[in-house]
Amino acid sequence: MTSYNKDTDAIQHSPALSSETSSQLDDTYEAYKNNQTADVDLVEAKKTLRKIDFRILPILFFTYLLQYLDKNGINYASAFGLQEGTNLKGQDYSWLGSIFYFGYLAGQYPGSYLLQRLPMAKFLGFCTLGWGVILMTTPACHNFAGMAANRFLLGLFEATVNPGFVLIISMWYTSAEQPLRLGAYYCTNGIATMFGGLIGYAVGHIKSGLPRWMYVFLIFGSASTVMGIVILLFLPDLPTTAKFLTERQRGIAVNRVSGNRQGVKNKHFKVYQAWQTLYDPKTWILFVMATGAQIPNSALTTFSSMIIKSFGVDTLGTQYLQIPGGAVQFVSLLVGSYICTHWPNSRCLTMTVANIICIIGASLLVALPSNNKWGRLVALWMCYFQGLGFSMSLTIVSSNIAGYTKKQLTGAALFTGYCVGNIIGPQTFKSSEAPGYKSAYIAMLIGYSVKLIAVLVLFAYMWSINKKRDRESASGVQLTDEETKAAVEAGMHDVTEIDNKGFRYIL
Repeated sequence: MTSYNKDTDAIQHSPALSSETSSQLDDTYEAYKNNQTADVDLVEAKKTLRKIDFRILPILFFTYLLQYLDKNGINYASAFGLQEGTNLKGQDYSWLGSIFYFGYLAGQYPGSYLLQRLPMAKFLGFCTLGWGVILMTTPACHNFAGMAANRFLLGLFEATVNPGFVLIISMWYTSAEQPLRLGAYYCTNGIATMFGGLIGYAVGHIKSGLPRWMYVFLIFGSASTVMGIVILLFLPDLPTTAKFLTERQRGIAVNRVSGNRQGVKNKHFKVYQAWQTLYDPKTWILFVMATGAQIPNSALTTFSSMIIKSFGVDTLGTQYLQIPGGAVQFVSLLVGSYICTHWPNSRCLTMTVANIICIIGASLLVALPSNNKWGRLVALWMCYFQGLGFSMSLTIVSSNIAGYTKKQLTGAALFTGYCVGNIIGPQTFKSSEAPGYKSAYIAMLIGYSVKLIAVLVLFAYMWSINKKRDRESASGVQLTDEETKAAVEAGMHDVTEIDNKGFRYIL
């Protein structure tokens, strides 16, 4: 493959394919070549896809549901005496929200490297087991130091889930199928908000036994431990090792995904792809997007009970009034994912619309008087559209980044921004400003505005490169059949999207 030079002069390019080694070949390359010329009818392809959906998506769905509940357990527990039971003072609770993401940040790059080098499903299964056990030990913490250590370790073990699931989606699904499948598990953020509120409401009626805040961690931790075992038993590491598929269906699964021009998986870490990640503008745009998106996140997770309580709601009300916000997130994710699946190149547009709604909600939180309880509640619920925008940014990694080392490092960069935003966010909730939290609402508005600008810049950058590559193709308009086949083959040789001139970004 010749190097793509004009728009990426500063970026180091892939080694020539003529000097290929086994490290350049995809881990599923043999299955790809053996089935490349096989005739597959539409019925057989749909049957294979259904089997993949029924095995992969339920595992992603329930695991993601639990990790969201687990990391936000302190939000539900805060309504039932967590601060008093663990002797938290002043900004201690805010720091617990940030410390989780220090652990998440510390685990990001080592976790991404291990996801590439190790059998992915096994690694994710053991991480899930680990965080379930850690969560169940939370009731043993009786001071800030103990809670801080617990939260750091929880973040360290949960750091693999988000980037790991993005890689799994790109491993099993075509680019067109990815938004709906990613939305299918990411919508559990909304379900968790509703379900967690119901759990919190139920825990609120426990009148005997342990302090009520402890039950939150025991219930969620036990469920995650069971889920870790399920992952180890039932989630395959690769399409070629999937026992629930026949040998022919494994070949079909690989060939379906080869059309993404990204390959399936390559376990060999490539230094030149690490340099490309560093110099690629998309990496830094995604970092800024994630940081801006997640600064407001603590208002919808760690502090949502406190915010709703500040509107003059009783303790049980702080739990069930989180349910509408969860419903907004759930419905918006499914509708937005459906739109992006059935209308190609609508992902950046969907992110833009969702972000504008969030900006309106944050503006209302800043501007509305404190006695306008229902207006402020609706404004808070509008901000739950942010889940749709962030989920679509994950599909930018799964669909628009090629070269496995580059893909996992770009994902790590995005989630580094995710961590930075979530570390900053809780610190904007100053105990001295309670219950008004004016600084936090202003920070939410700034975060959403920064993300909106980054989305528009990313769209313009990818659109301009697509147009330039179309002009430079043999036809001068679009890829010929030969160029398309060469682009697919390059993807199975772990060529990055920067070097593969047949690659086109999905907008």
